[in-house]
Amino acid sequence: MKGIRIGAVMAVLMTTACSSARPVLYPNAHMQSVGKEVAEQDIDACKEAAESAGASEGSGKAGRVATGTAVGAGVGAASGAVGGAISGAVGRGSMIGAASGAVWGLLTGLFSVIVGPSHQPNQAYTGFVNRCLQEKGYDVTGWQ
Repeated sequence: MKGIRIGAVMAVLMTTACSSARPVLYPNAHMQSVGKEVAEQDIDACKEAAESAGASEGSGKAGRVATGTAVGAGVGAASGAVGGAISGAVGRGSMIGAASGAVWGLLTGLFSVIVGPSHQPNQAYTGFVNRCLQEKGYDVTGWQ
C-alpha cells in the first residue's frame, strides 16, 4: 500500500515537472496580421517540427534528477564512511549514508526540476522552435 502512495506522488511530481514552456511572441506586424489563433497554431507546428527533427523539449530534466541522486549517494556514502570510521562501523555507516544521500539527492533534484530555474526546455529545442518561428515572420522574445 505504501508503494502505491509513493508511486502516485512520483507520478504527480513528474507530470508537474513536464509542464510545457511556450515561446512569447513580440506583437510585430506579422503577428498582428495573422492573429493570436494562427500564431498559436504556428507555435504548435514548430514544436512538432522540432520533435520530428530529434530535439526533445525536456531531455535535460530526467538527467538532472539522476545526477542529483547519484551525487547525493556519493556524498552520503563518503560522509557515512567518515561517521562510521569515527564510531567503528565504516561499512554500515557508508551504506546508511549512501541511502540517505541518494534519497536527499532525488528529492532535491525533483524539487529543482519543478520549481527551479531550469524549467526551460533545452537549448536545441528552443533554438529550433525560435528559428522556425522567425522564418515564419515572428519575433520570439523569450520562453515561459
